[in-house]
Amino acid sequence: MAGMISLRTGPRSSPALPRLSSARPPQVAVRFTSPLFRCAKLCKSRNLLAAALEVSKDGPSAVLANTLPSEGAIETLRNADAVCFDVDSTVILDEGIDELADFCGAGKAVAEWTAKAMTGTVPFEEALAARLSLIKPSLSQVEECLEKRPPRISPGMADLVKKLKSNNIDVFLVSGGFRQMIKPVAFQLGIPPENITANQLLFGTSGEYAGFDPTEPTSRSGGKAKAVQKIKQDHGYKTVVMIGDGATDLEARQPGGADLFICYAGVQMREPVAALADWVVFDFQELITKLP
Repeated sequence: MAGMISLRTGPRSSPALPRLSSARPPQVAVRFTSPLFRCAKLCKSRNLLAAALEVSKDGPSAVLANTLPSEGAIETLRNADAVCFDVDSTVILDEGIDELADFCGAGKAVAEWTAKAMTGTVPFEEALAARLSLIKPSLSQVEECLEKRPPRISPGMADLVKKLKSNNIDVFLVSGGFRQMIKPVAFQLGIPPENITANQLLFGTSGEYAGFDPTEPTSRSGGKAKAVQKIKQDHGYKTVVMIGDGATDLEARQPGGADLFICYAGVQMREPVAALADWVVFDFQELITKLP
């Protein structure tokens, strides 16, 4: 069997980004009952997960009541030992696998397969393997993609990381994306590589695509929940917050996992996820202003 190597990337710079508009639709309060306790039960529904992966084409039909955080949510953020961030469409503006697929000329095929996977009948690990088999990215293609299409960090993210650190809150990246594409982002934000939980692309000795590491927790369904639980246990944290945009991030909000789930809808608005979040924000500045 050919030896396996993994790509290690060095620091990269990314162009300055214009600030996104904070314009929102007219507010219409939506009432719902005890989302915190319904979360674990509802997340077991494949239909909900499939719906939560779909982005509304017309924008949110209403601004949910949980855009106004409770005092308890604010206190949980302020007293957190650590904050775990999803990466794609949260820390960065892009979806890493879609960018890589498009760069490698497989964007349409991957998008079509993704649409089929949204029925909720396919485990995450199967969907990941299928997409990668369509892309089959070589080591050189991944490097070139990172060079020509560097990840674009979301506006306000760098300031939020600095603010969290100033409050002695540790920062982690928990992603279903690839370490090779996330390490430059972590370096730029001053997040140590050991604080990354993500998937790992594998390559043969000639740099050819050879699969992905199936032992990574985020390579499987329910992986983010397990990753957050492990982070909490390994570091002895009492309070951990999860911030992300998708159903897999919402899954992390369960006993033994994240104590608070903040839905970041500044890039993608997934209404079923937002409806069940403890708190919904459209701009990271909203979180910065709540920290002491």
